[in-house]
Amino acid sequence: MPEGEPDPSLADPHTLLEGYLDYYRRTLLRKAARLSEEELRTSRLPSGWTPLELIRHLQHVEQRWLHWGFRAEQVAAPWGDREPETEADRWYVPDGMSVQEVLDAFTRQCERSREATADAALDRRAAVGGRFSAPGEAPSLAWILFHLLQEYARHVGQLDVVVELAGGGTGE
Repeated sequence: MPEGEPDPSLADPHTLLEGYLDYYRRTLLRKAARLSEEELRTSRLPSGWTPLELIRHLQHVEQRWLHWGFRAEQVAAPWGDREPETEADRWYVPDGMSVQEVLDAFTRQCERSREATADAALDRRAAVGGRFSAPGEAPSLAWILFHLLQEYARHVGQLDVVVELAGGGTGE
């Protein structure tokens, strides 16, 4: 993946959406790399999420929208980023899961996501049978990619605040 934002001369919407998703994926990992393992597993915010939980959440977000959603693939745990068997709607990392395992799973999911969307037209609707049970509720790939992009932008901004609070600097 090239560094930085996509080239400003690009006009193809598919290339721009994919390029910006990759930009935010790299930015997420770059910001997380500024944190120690302890900081990755510690919350600095009242809501209680940790940076490592955020990374695992985004892995599952991509799986939910692109594999379970767009491709209607059956996935073992589409909501696997949520604490199991509790009423709490919070992210979690299973006990014993290492930082490297979380990062590797995220990276693998990003690679799978790129493969899932590379040759698909933006106006193609998500398949029925996974996340979506009726054609009328199945969004277009353009909508899904834009949704993922806004989710990444929001969460990378939140991580930026956490990195600053941990003394890891600001900005890029």
